[in-house]
Amino acid sequence: MTDITEQPQTSHGKRKWMYPVIRKGKLYHYRNWLSYVYLILFFAGPFVRVSGQPLLLLNVMERRFVLFGQTFWPQDFFLFVLAMLTFLVCIVFFTMAFGRVFCGWVCPQTIFMEMVFRKIEIWIEGDAKRRRKLDEGPMTREKIVKKTSKHLIFVILSFLIANTFLAYIIGSDNLIRIMTEPVSLHVVGFVSIWVFTLAFYLVYSRVRELVCTVICPYGRLQGVLTDKHTLMVAYNYKKGEPRGHIDRKDPTAKGDCVDCGLCVDVCPTGIDIRDGAQLECVNCTMCIDACNQVMEKIHRDLNLIGFYSEEMIREDKKPSFTSRMKAYSAVIAVLFGVLIYFIHQRKDVDVTVLRAAGMLYQEQPNHYISNIYNADIINKTDKLQQIKLVADDPDVKIKYIQAPGILGKESSTRIVFFLMLPQSKIHAAKTDIELNVVEHDKVLNTIKTTFVGPYDED
Repeated sequence: MTDITEQPQTSHGKRKWMYPVIRKGKLYHYRNWLSYVYLILFFAGPFVRVSGQPLLLLNVMERRFVLFGQTFWPQDFFLFVLAMLTFLVCIVFFTMAFGRVFCGWVCPQTIFMEMVFRKIEIWIEGDAKRRRKLDEGPMTREKIVKKTSKHLIFVILSFLIANTFLAYIIGSDNLIRIMTEPVSLHVVGFVSIWVFTLAFYLVYSRVRELVCTVICPYGRLQGVLTDKHTLMVAYNYKKGEPRGHIDRKDPTAKGDCVDCGLCVDVCPTGIDIRDGAQLECVNCTMCIDACNQVMEKIHRDLNLIGFYSEEMIREDKKPSFTSRMKAYSAVIAVLFGVLIYFIHQRKDVDVTVLRAAGMLYQEQPNHYISNIYNADIINKTDKLQQIKLVADDPDVKIKYIQAPGILGKESSTRIVFFLMLPQSKIHAAKTDIELNVVEHDKVLNTIKTTFVGPYDED
């Protein structure tokens, strides 16, 4: 295995179009089943309801996020940031341990390209040899029919993906309204659908592997995140070299690699895995399946190409859990613990109470002192909430100027009220007061505020 290098994807200044050969081995079938699960979850996600909420919603415009039925508002943004930070650290750890497997097995770009659009292309135009011949041949009736059919299906699929993608942003209900109501009522939504459709169509019909090799920054980070302990798709050069055709007179004269080139033919990014670890390798494992099929035919040990680290190949060592990996594991455990704690402490009703700016205390009849407050109340649930404020101290009275009333589901309101405290109970310039947000005698949240009153130190 050599250091990570970058292989050019162009020839004489022009793009080299990829015609990967498909070899259906054990790992390919595993990727197939994983892609089926992913596609079902992707297309069903916006329409599946958990406690009346979508499974996943990322409504950036309204700053409303839903995850597994739990709604998160701008007040919960720190949870979103913490979750993203945890996710990024997990990606770094996973890449450090297993290379770019995420790209080849889980990334939406690879799943849609290789497991959906590529299969349709093969179904219509044939295998790699036929596709190349069709592209290089003259414009015949057969070519027109096949190309038109393929691109028409590509557009339809891109349209479905665009609609589903938009549903994750605006919600399935809004998407259905865009589809069923007049276009004049949803011009922005209608235009957005077709912009996304065009973008997805261009990605999967023209850009393709360039997303992985040129556009996506994740592949560029691989050289920084991986080291000699990282397991990744690699060629075991100690077993394979010197490569060449089998010598019938002396079968041991050459290594296991027969230099068939099939590992290059099946690669969707067009690299030769035998040249060492490369930025363009997405760890899709197609070369492993292809090489294993050849090894079976010539009765050699499998996994000439397999999951290896540089340490495993060069020093014949077993995979190791390094101190670097242990450190990242500890960080991930801490982040998950903090995230779970804050989610557990999260309240269904969020309240922010502020004393009215620029207002001093007021003297009221019967020797009461009052302060005026503004409170913003957010109902994060999908249920109506008939709430009220109750002071923890029975001596504190609450007088509403603008009462909360019934708070609608996933809505917010602002209330204005007086807190009134007997002057005999004021023993400092500022008094801490606790207020409970109550619905049908159930305390939903508890908040603290300060009460300002007259206080003579003498």
